[in-house]
Amino acid sequence: MGQGYDYLERGNLDAFTGRGPCIDTPVCRLNLTSDGSGSHHGWYCDYVEVTTTGPHKSCSQTFFYVDQWLADDVSPYNLTAVLDGCHRAQYARRGSRFSVGNNAKLSSA
Repeated sequence: MGQGYDYLERGNLDAFTGRGPCIDTPVCRLNLTSDGSGSHHGWYCDYVEVTTTGPHKSCSQTFFYVDQWLADDVSPYNLTAVLDGCHRAQYARRGSRFSVGNNAKLSSA
């Protein structure tokens, strides 16, 4: 994905990367928000995968199963989805995948 790629389009699996300060693992809370701009601003998010690593650190993955439209014209009529699994994060095994969200998907993951 590079210059000219049309992000957040139907059927696309979009990937984003970034750098930031070290954070505790696993990442346990997600606030996903659309700015609601554009002629077809609503989009459905199946899941968000967050992978963290750093020098002398093992890789940590969190899957947030959002399963929600981010739109003001489709149920649940909200531009924001917040998933919080921090109450369970202390029980996550180091180096294992941590999942937050839809229970049906969690049991099959």
